[in-house]
Amino acid sequence: MGRCDVLADVPGSAPVFEADFASTAQWVAGRSWAYPGGGPTNPDDNKLDYLVEDPSYSRGGVFRATRRPDGKWSTGLLTTEGSDEGFMVRTGDVLEARVRLPREIGAWPAIRTWLDGDQEIDVFEYHPDNPDLLEPSNRVNGGHLYYRDAAVRPGEWVDFRVEFGAGSVEWTVNGTHLFSDHQGVGRSWRAYLIVNLSVCAGRHHPAPDPDTSEMSFEVAHLRVRRG
Repeated sequence: MGRCDVLADVPGSAPVFEADFASTAQWVAGRSWAYPGGGPTNPDDNKLDYLVEDPSYSRGGVFRATRRPDGKWSTGLLTTEGSDEGFMVRTGDVLEARVRLPREIGAWPAIRTWLDGDQEIDVFEYHPDNPDLLEPSNRVNGGHLYYRDAAVRPGEWVDFRVEFGAGSVEWTVNGTHLFSDHQGVGRSWRAYLIVNLSVCAGRHHPAPDPDTSEMSFEVAHLRVRRG
């Protein structure tokens, strides 16, 4: 499947957010309070990231990272936090996204939520050193899965659908329901969106190969529906 494929509509729900990564009203680039002081670095989380505002690192929907002379990596991040629109996901919302996974060892892509140091739901995290493994998680009330699938591999397109239920967060990948955490987010939950490509520093997953100078992953579309 290619970039122009789209997910089917969810009956009874309406899109309330269609990601336009080029929009400075929707997204802030190169800054996030998920990083100490808003960034640009986060070494305590075992990341080599150095967040940059350069639009070529995120604004086209391709999230890039490039090696810097100081050993860190210039990385692309977009968040709705602090944007003019300030969009927030809420309890009951459904997020849909289509992404092309990175190939390079050390790449650490994610789509997640964030608010005030918490409220984090990981739509997915991925590390190419575990080529068939996705990591969805609920860090609000607990719930984590290591999901292996032969259709998940470096360079492949993957469709995600996540329902942020009050009593259970539900993950669907490539049209197959894979995980109900039976924890949920509670009735009054809300959070901003973050899309970014981090770079591993080597503690839990290998750092990039010495001859790797650039890496990327792509988000073809991202939308949120609200019933």
